[in-house]
Amino acid sequence: MKRLTQYSASIRSWLAGRYDIGAVEAFAEEQAHKPLPTHVGFWHTFGSLSLFLFLNQVVTGILLMIYYRPTVDTAFESVRFIITKAHFGWLIRGLHAWGATLMILCVLCHMLRTYFMGAYKKPREVTWILGVLIFGCTVTFGFTGYLLPWSQLSYWATVVGTEITGVIPFFGGYLKTLLRGGEGITGETLARFYVLHVVVLPWALTAFIAVHLFLMRVQGLATLERVGEEKPIPKGVGIPFFPHHVLKEGIVFCLLVAVLLTLIVGWPIELGEKANPLSTPVGIKPEWYFLPTYQLLKYFPKMIGLLVSLVPPLLLLLWPFLDRSPERHPKKRRVAVAIGITALALAIVFGVLGHISESTRSFRGQKYEFDMYSVPHRVQPGTHP
Repeated sequence: MKRLTQYSASIRSWLAGRYDIGAVEAFAEEQAHKPLPTHVGFWHTFGSLSLFLFLNQVVTGILLMIYYRPTVDTAFESVRFIITKAHFGWLIRGLHAWGATLMILCVLCHMLRTYFMGAYKKPREVTWILGVLIFGCTVTFGFTGYLLPWSQLSYWATVVGTEITGVIPFFGGYLKTLLRGGEGITGETLARFYVLHVVVLPWALTAFIAVHLFLMRVQGLATLERVGEEKPIPKGVGIPFFPHHVLKEGIVFCLLVAVLLTLIVGWPIELGEKANPLSTPVGIKPEWYFLPTYQLLKYFPKMIGLLVSLVPPLLLLLWPFLDRSPERHPKKRRVAVAIGITALALAIVFGVLGHISESTRSFRGQKYEFDMYSVPHRVQPGTHP
């Protein structure tokens, strides 16, 4: 221990002779003990959890790239090799696949906390917009990564997802061709999704996160005071970032790792069958985070449905400028809170409807067949659904 202390002192002395490390140490000390608002609790840990899961995606993604081969002939076999032959390959793929789902959940919870606590209001409008872009990038990560195993489900889910872009007015057909690299889902599509997944999106998301964190640390966490009435938090009054809030984040981090490992072992991500463009499986649906939009589109003509589905993301981007109330506390923003709860409830309802649509389920000994609109139809005994 004594020798380690001597080594660290020698390194510090060497750096001090070349750089102004005192300024760096002072900045780190200030940030570590920066007081936080008194209402900060466990709900404020989802931002850090999202950052950890992003780093998990980067590290596990790099490890998967060692064996993965992005071609039609080798993609499926390379993923199967990772799962069955590569040392701890099943664990790395599980961390990557389940980590993507948990990252989307954590980013969504982080945005919900920001919304309901009014933290998007002046002067943090740009921070909120960057958060919306981060969420969009995270969901796009899931969409582009879903095709890479080149399985039946991933292939046909991508067919459904890219077909939706074709109904966009004026440039929809061009956008669909740009995504696919042609008329159908081919090796060109796989190559384009791979480039988006491992090059374009990681750099874009890294830039968004870096600016988002910078603004957050410079402006600090929002209090529940009215816009324009926020006051600097004196030391000894707020909650110190270290060690108080760091301890909370450490507890939640341990719970997250436990949940992640439990999901990997208890509910491993199945590879399924290799993609076959000539055989369409029954009941193909997108991933859970696209289910509300997927179900919503069924109730409208294509063009109108697409326009309706674009309303939520546009509202999210523009919401700091639409909500002009200076209040931040949820109890004083009843209309905004009601809108948020309604939107969340509708997303859950449409997600559940999308999950049970076009399926046959049993309830109290009676079978029901749900059509594309999730309307149940009783299956008479002796008939095949």
